[in-house]
Amino acid sequence: MSRLLPSLAAALALTAGAAAGDDSFIVLQSTTSTRNSGLFDRILPMFAEASGIEVRVVAVGTGQAIRNAANGDGDVLLVHARDAEEAFVAEGYGVERFDLMYNDFVILGPSADPAGVAGMADAPAALAAIARAGARFASRGDDSGTHRKERDLWRMAGVDPVASSGAWYLETGSGMGATLNTAAGLDAYVLSDRATWIVFGNRGDLALHVEGDDDLFNQYGVILVDPERFGHVKAAEGQAFIDWLLSDAGQAAIAGHRIAGRQLFFPNAK
Repeated sequence: MSRLLPSLAAALALTAGAAAGDDSFIVLQSTTSTRNSGLFDRILPMFAEASGIEVRVVAVGTGQAIRNAANGDGDVLLVHARDAEEAFVAEGYGVERFDLMYNDFVILGPSADPAGVAGMADAPAALAAIARAGARFASRGDDSGTHRKERDLWRMAGVDPVASSGAWYLETGSGMGATLNTAAGLDAYVLSDRATWIVFGNRGDLALHVEGDDDLFNQYGVILVDPERFGHVKAAEGQAFIDWLLSDAGQAAIAGHRIAGRQLFFPNAK
């Protein structure tokens, strides 16, 4: 566990009596998927009630969230790119990384399915089929966790889609919602995290074609930004938030977030 701080109960006690107007808040650098899914709308008020600590979210792509945190712009980092998260800690920007929750990615596309990938359980093979067909594919192209996963899948497929950028491969440079809108408008395939797909309202002719591959697993982790590197980091409050997320109460709050009866994230803190 962290080298820095006391137990959850002790950390919460530091701020439980915070008066209204007190500077008792932390900045959380996180992803668009956690915000767009409504997860934070559900769980952050629960944490605030238990602790007196407000969590202010900066929701950007994972790559940008990590860069922000590496600049000291935040107290806690919650993203979904394990290798980059572990590098963030190894390079001295974060204290310790913890598994928090997971869901999965899915490949969506027009219901006509010009690449013939519907029902495939091999995601790299599906992407290879999309490339062979020259079917439109909308990529976030923003160094987000989803974009990093997509690039991994293209590498596994043996395809360099960037060579076809502007032809069948369309890089939006945008978040998940905007990229799904692009895919819906242009009858393109797209990789999405399942939570954002579940809550997405403008589906048009998009359909879910590929799911269930182990390579589509989507793990989220949480890290305290290192106060020894950035003296302004609110270490006690940030660790209190992490401890709550990893506790039975926090894990139950995550599991309880459902849309139309469907669970969006699955807690797996060890």
